Amino acid sequence: MFMESYRDLKGWKIGLELVREIYRLAKKLPREELYGGASQIKDAVTSILANIAEAGGRYTYKDKASKFVISRGECYETEAFLLIFVELQFLTTQDISHALKLIEEEKKILSGLIAACRKRQSMQSTTTLIH
Repeated sequence: MFMESYRDLKGWKIGLELVREIYRLAKKLPREELYGGASQIKDAVTSILANIAEAGGRYTYKDKASKFVISRGECYETEAFLLIFVELQFLTTQDISHALKLIEEEKKILSGLIAACRKRQSMQSTTTLIH
C-alpha cells in the first residue's frame, strides 16, 4: 500500500506546522485585512492539508497525484500572500522566514509524492497493457 494514512505523511505533519505558523502571522495583520488577505491566506494554507487528506481517500495514483498537485499550488499561493504582506509592510521578512522554510520543505515533499504517484500509475498502466 502506498500510504497507511495521510496523517502519517511527513507532508501532513509539516503542513500542520505551517498552518499554525500562518495563523500566528495572520494575527499580526491589520484589522482591515481580517476578511481580505488574512482570510485568503488561511484558506490557502488549510487547503494544502485538505488536499493531502483527500488524496488519502482517492483510489488511483492518478487521482492522488492530482490532489498533491493542488496542494503544491496552494503552497505557492500561501507564499505569494506572505510576500505581498511584506511588500505592503504588514509583515517583515524576518516575520515570514520560518513560514517560507516550511513552504519550501512542503513543496519538495509534495513534488516527491507527485512523482511517486505518477511512477506507480505508469507501472500500473504498463502492467495492465501486458495482461
